[in-house]
This record gives sequence, C-alpha cells and structure tokens, in this order.
Amino acid sequence: MTAMTAMTAAPARPLPLSEREFGLLYAEVQQFYAHQMQLFDSFEAERWAGTFTENAVFDVPTLPEPVRGRAALAANVRRNREAQDRSGEQLRHWIGMLDVQPQSNGTLRTRAYALVYMTPRGGVSRVHRVCVMEDELVLCRGRWRTSRRLVSRDDLA
Repeated sequence: MTAMTAMTAAPARPLPLSEREFGLLYAEVQQFYAHQMQLFDSFEAERWAGTFTENAVFDVPTLPEPVRGRAALAANVRRNREAQDRSGEQLRHWIGMLDVQPQSNGTLRTRAYALVYMTPRGGVSRVHRVCVMEDELVLCRGRWRTSRRLVSRDDLA
C-alpha cells in the first residue's frame, strides 16, 4: 500500500471535541510543526527524525521513492545539508493554513500548505515550492509523532 493509498483508504471519522479542547490541541499541533520544521531547516537530522515514529513513511515528490524509518529520514536530512552547502542556497519551510482533524482512534489527520523559500547566499529570498502536506500524527509517550507524511507539489501533475 502506498502512502497515498494509506492516507485516503478510509474516510476520516473526526472526533468531536469541545471548542476549548480543540483550541488547545490546535495550538499544540502548531507548536509541533514549528519545532519540527526548524529542526529540519537547521539540519538537526536525528532530532528531526525523532519527531517521526520508528517506522514512519515520508512520501515527497522530490525523492524517487518514499523514505521509511528514522534512520533513513536522518540520512536524507544530512544529504540535504550537503546539497545546500554545495549550492550556497538556504531553504526555509513555512507551514500554514493548518487543518487538524482528531480521529476516533486517537490519531490526528492534518493538512497544511507548505511554502519552501530559497535564499541564495547574498541574494533575495523567493518562493521555491508550494506544497500540500498531509500527515497522520500519533501520540507516543505523551508526544506527537508523524507516522505518515504525503507531500504534493502544486507545480507537478
């Protein structure tokens, strides 16, 4: 089963929460993504990979196949650092328009826009990519972890 199939196989069954409970959960998820993306952009490979489950699947169109597991996730971040060091370009990820859907099994389904900004050394920043990020988050020892991530890009069919 591909990550795409896994994300769309069963219809979402949102779990009703009070407005206050949902507001607290929403803020918690926003903080999770802020922390996760800053780790990614700072090339903190192992710490970033630690925000995923052990057997997480990361499916992004810039890679030939989905990345599976924390070790592979961390290795991918290290490759990104080497590529950015060679190119002299800095990438920054901005997550917005976050939709959080609590599920009856305790997981969260999230969907957000991910803007990737590129800044050449000594140059002007520009939007490099516009993406949609769909995640499944699970609670592991009191902390949210990404178990599946599917990223699609607006510029690809």
